[in-house]
Amino acid sequence: MELKRYFEFIGEDAIRIAGTRVGIETVVRDCRVGAGPEEIVLRYPTLSLEQVHATITYYLANREEVEDYLKRVRQRQEEAWQEQQRQPSGFVRTLRERLERERRVLDEERPLSVPTVST
Repeated sequence: MELKRYFEFIGEDAIRIAGTRVGIETVVRDCRVGAGPEEIVLRYPTLSLEQVHATITYYLANREEVEDYLKRVRQRQEEAWQEQQRQPSGFVRTLRERLERERRVLDEERPLSVPTVST
């Protein structure tokens, strides 16, 4: 079986399961936390059982290479999250402002209660 035909090697930091938008990191992560192939297929209905088995087999056959890939993906995700925190999109800023307004309204409506001690 030629395992690589199951994947699209988009770049150093992007390996997708062929014909899907699912990265191999998704299947590997679920497998590592104990999900079986059938459960993974239920979680990601665009994947076939054959694709999931091929991904797990690829991981096991190329563990060091895939581990390096996973580290790069995690690093890229962390950097993107940090950047999003530094410079949130207009949509995120609007949501945060709405949330803060709602919190202030709730705080104003909530009566201050003094804890009572029962004896």
